[in-house]
Amino acid sequence: MMNWISPDWPAPANIHALTTLRTGGVSIGDYHSFNLAEHVGDKLEHVAINRKRLREQFSLSHEPSWLNQTHSSDIVCADQLKGLVDADASYTEKEQCVCVVLTADCLPILLCDTQGKVIAAIHGGWRGLLNGIIENSIAKLPNTELMAWLGPAIGPQCFEVGGEVKHAFVNKGAMFSEAFILQKNNKYLADIYCLARLILNKAGVEQVYGGDFCTVTEAERYFSYRREGKTGRLATLIWKA
Repeated sequence: MMNWISPDWPAPANIHALTTLRTGGVSIGDYHSFNLAEHVGDKLEHVAINRKRLREQFSLSHEPSWLNQTHSSDIVCADQLKGLVDADASYTEKEQCVCVVLTADCLPILLCDTQGKVIAAIHGGWRGLLNGIIENSIAKLPNTELMAWLGPAIGPQCFEVGGEVKHAFVNKGAMFSEAFILQKNNKYLADIYCLARLILNKAGVEQVYGGDFCTVTEAERYFSYRREGKTGRLATLIWKA
């Protein structure tokens, strides 16, 4: 049986969103079972079946606007895509056009405005957050009141990084120091949810929801690259009715 998470946020009624879980598909082995990514080594016929199940489960009239994610800061308009493009976020104002990102520890971020006119999906790895993927995404959206939902990602007790990551963020802004805790091995625990909230708040997005998951520790629900290495990907989708 396919399972998913529905965001707990006060989005307008015409906005639909979800994150898939790892159950309910046909992939086997390391990708068991609802892997939705073609680039991780899974059998493409299994991914195709899983994607078909996804479309059927939610009565999607169009294939989601899949991206070739490269940990960049690039955002594209989902309803203008022709084939697979390199980008880490997409947005649209068009109904039934599905914005989607794939993750397995990185942070999926969904945006919509309070009027239900525009949506965006963002793949938030630490490099993308550092280099402006959130800011670039917001800049593409109409100047209106936005809200955000932070989906399943690596939790703050599991995300160990080197000092260079912490210093890069602090160079971006001193406020980011609160997202890092120094460990005895001179590495840091990083809170990717805190990093995203700080960036969103600075960009004017005050309504931020979610951010209380951990893909690493909940193996039955989530794929986790850090835990497993060779693994599948969850999908986080948003669309307008």
